Amino acid sequence: MVISSMLENIVSDPFFRKVSEKFYRIYRIDKKLIQCLICERRCVLADGLRGFCGNYVNINGELYNLAYGMISALEPRPIEIKPLFHYYPNSIALTFSGWGCNFKCPWCQNYHLSWSKPLVEDSLILEPDKLVEYAVKTGVHGLCASFNEPTIQPEYLVDIGLASRGKNLYLTVVTNGYMSLNTLKALLEAGYTGFSIDIKGCPETYRKYLSADPTIVFRNAKYILDNGGHVEMVYLMVTKANDWEECIEWIIDNHIKYLDEDTPLHINKYYPAFKYHEKPTSFSKLLSAYNKARKAGIKYVYIGNIIQEEYQDTICPKCGKKLITRRNYRVVSWNLTPDYRCPRCGYRIRIFGEYIG
Repeated sequence: MVISSMLENIVSDPFFRKVSEKFYRIYRIDKKLIQCLICERRCVLADGLRGFCGNYVNINGELYNLAYGMISALEPRPIEIKPLFHYYPNSIALTFSGWGCNFKCPWCQNYHLSWSKPLVEDSLILEPDKLVEYAVKTGVHGLCASFNEPTIQPEYLVDIGLASRGKNLYLTVVTNGYMSLNTLKALLEAGYTGFSIDIKGCPETYRKYLSADPTIVFRNAKYILDNGGHVEMVYLMVTKANDWEECIEWIIDNHIKYLDEDTPLHINKYYPAFKYHEKPTSFSKLLSAYNKARKAGIKYVYIGNIIQEEYQDTICPKCGKKLITRRNYRVVSWNLTPDYRCPRCGYRIRIFGEYIG
């Protein structure tokens, strides 16, 4: 096998691993071409080349992971900051990230992680059992893969799931939702139950900025719900990228078409970041989208990244009573019965997991 000097250095690294054959396939055996099946980009790689996310390389017709166990950030964070408002409310998740992403959003706030290729010297190296051990010692309630796109490392996430069994930890991810069904099935089987999923806009947004298909995101969100997981959709309203009326209506219509009225929708304010410098989202646009979503029948609509924190409270869809008050990403008032019903009218609120009082 002929490998360049760069790849020889990579192969000698203990965190370099051959990928399971269920996550790639032979594309052209005569040319040693392979196709990665981890996300829906389905990169076709020639010998010696990396995929779009920078985490995988073809060596002699086999797929290798360059960054297994490389952690770029690690800190306990409130679950509400993900945002996940209906999943183990008021809990704390040990949040960790790797490197790279299968999207290149020009407004990315974590570009220093998502736009970077993995480097050992810039990483904290943690095997899955050590990460789980640390989570148990810190007393958090769960683990959350976030910051970069976590699902480009499915084998690491699966191994974390296996290591965490019996440890009383929930497993969740913050994701752009562009993983393959193969990857998604592996995560669900490993015990991941919470998914905060970004919807970046309508088809025009995805074509112009991401070269991707947003219906795949809704397909995956539906698959999670159909298989017992919890989903909350997050729509960052980016000025001139996804904030016009037809785009807003497309997001709302597909939320109802693919998911259901009980799936929360978070509409968040954009601020200029990285390579994108249009003005921040106006409150009037956010409020208009909020009202459209509620009028369309979505029961739990929130507005984030604004000073008016009352738009992060949960209101009973039936009688209008304020049930959950959130301030600074924490629950400050909880007015539900033990089985998560409105004490006034008895309406049951969709909550996954226990409330951490």
